[in-house]
Amino acid sequence: MAGTDHTKTTEPALKGLTTPAVILVEPQLGENIGMAARAMLNCGLTDLRLVAPRDGWPNKDALAASAGAVQVIEAAQVFETTTEAVADLNFVLATTARHRDMTTRIVTPHQAAAEIHAVLGEGENRAGILFGREAKGLKNDDVTQADAIVMVPVNPGFSSLNLAQAVFAVCHEWYLAAIDEQEPSGLAIPKETRPASKDELNGMLKHLGDELEDAGFFHVEGKRPVMERNLRNMFQRANLTEQEIRTLRGVISSLTRTHEKK
Repeated sequence: MAGTDHTKTTEPALKGLTTPAVILVEPQLGENIGMAARAMLNCGLTDLRLVAPRDGWPNKDALAASAGAVQVIEAAQVFETTTEAVADLNFVLATTARHRDMTTRIVTPHQAAAEIHAVLGEGENRAGILFGREAKGLKNDDVTQADAIVMVPVNPGFSSLNLAQAVFAVCHEWYLAAIDEQEPSGLAIPKETRPASKDELNGMLKHLGDELEDAGFFHVEGKRPVMERNLRNMFQRANLTEQEIRTLRGVISSLTRTHEKK
C-alpha cells in the first residue's frame, strides 16, 4: 500500500514512549536496509543500528529504497560487533526462522511486544531486536546476546521472510500494543533497580571467565567456547538486574580473594 500523510508526524500514542532499537547484523544489500528502514518508520521506530554492513555505510541504495524514511537512514548508527551494538540495552530479542540447539525462550511477535513494553515502562530501560543476515540469519554467538528468541508464526512449509518483512512483522506488533494501550505483561522488574545492560552483563561474564581461566576450569581448550556459551545462556535466562550483577561480581571477587589466601 502506498500513501503518506505528511501533515501527521508521530502517532499520538507513541509520543513520549521509549521505542526499541532495530539492529541489523551484517546486512548485505543497501536496498534491504532501506526497505527495513521503511518498515520501521511505518511502525514509528527510528533507532536503526547496523553491525558491519557488507557494502559499507552510508549507502545510496539504502536511501533510495527507504521510500522517504530519510530520518531513519540518516540517524543510523554503525557498529563493528553485535556486542557493541547492544551494549547500552537492558533487554534484547533475537529473530530467527529456525529452532536453535540452545536453551533459550521462544516467543511470538505478539508476546515479544508485551515484554518490550513491560521493560520500557520501567525507568530508563532500553530494548532492542536483532535481525540477521539475509542469507543465513543470525549466528549462535549473536543469539547468545539475547534474552529470548522471536519466531514469526508462518506456514511451516514455506517460512522464508525477507529482511523487511521480518522487521515489519515484529515491529508492527509493538506498534499495535502501543496504540491499543495494552496492559504490559511478561517481565516483572523490581522497582528499586533496573535490568542490567548488556554491557554490564558482558563485563560480569568476562570477570567470571577470567577467574575460571585462572582456576583451570577451562582445562579442555577446545570446549571453552561451548562452555562459555552455556554460561551466557544461563545468565541470560535469569533476567538479572543491575544490582544482581554487582552482587555477582562481588561474589566472584570474594571467592577469588579467599582462594588466594589458602
